[in-house]
Amino acid sequence: MPRQSTQTQAPQESRTTRERIIDAAMVLFLERGFAATGIAAILQAAGVRSGSLYYFFKSKEELLLAVLEKYKTLLRPVILDPAESKTGDPIERVFALLALYRGFLQETGCRLGCPIGNLALEVSDHHDEARELIRENFDGWVAGVKQWLDDSGDRLPNETDREGLARFVLTVMEGGQMQAKAEKRIEAFDHSVVQLRNYFDSLQQIARAARSGPTQPSPIEE
Repeated sequence: MPRQSTQTQAPQESRTTRERIIDAAMVLFLERGFAATGIAAILQAAGVRSGSLYYFFKSKEELLLAVLEKYKTLLRPVILDPAESKTGDPIERVFALLALYRGFLQETGCRLGCPIGNLALEVSDHHDEARELIRENFDGWVAGVKQWLDDSGDRLPNETDREGLARFVLTVMEGGQMQAKAEKRIEAFDHSVVQLRNYFDSLQQIARAARSGPTQPSPIEE
């Protein structure tokens, strides 16, 4: 998930202390990673005292869970709605979504990657509650893409596993971002999306052939 735009965040004075702490942690976990982010840095970024943080969260791990819960609430307004606003074509919405991630990669110089993907790699082996919330974030993403694939109707073959295809889109997005981050070049992401586009084109070609029915023999062939 691309980080939340600063334009979508409320001014600091209008946000609650708890929200300021969560927002600061989101940014720092993305920029530095969970383990490398100290409590002092979160306090400074949020502009709060330690007593305020520990009033809401017993530990940094509990704050991590709140961050992951917030990412779930941001999926629709920050990710899915902008993609849907780009086009009414359900299949093209998949590629509009990937274009959003591409824009984020370019904006950051392919430096930060996906916040959910980064946390999955860093904490899933050690924090079961966080791992479950990461899974829920991914599942929500997949469900949104699957809905677009369902909306595409007979443009995809009837036998298409649309949930499986939505997860494949997620794999392309996460894998493409990871490679772009490793190489500090956007080309790795672009190559992955091109191959996905080719696959969608092939599926639609198969579906068109099925809709047109069997080819009728010409009079000469008869």
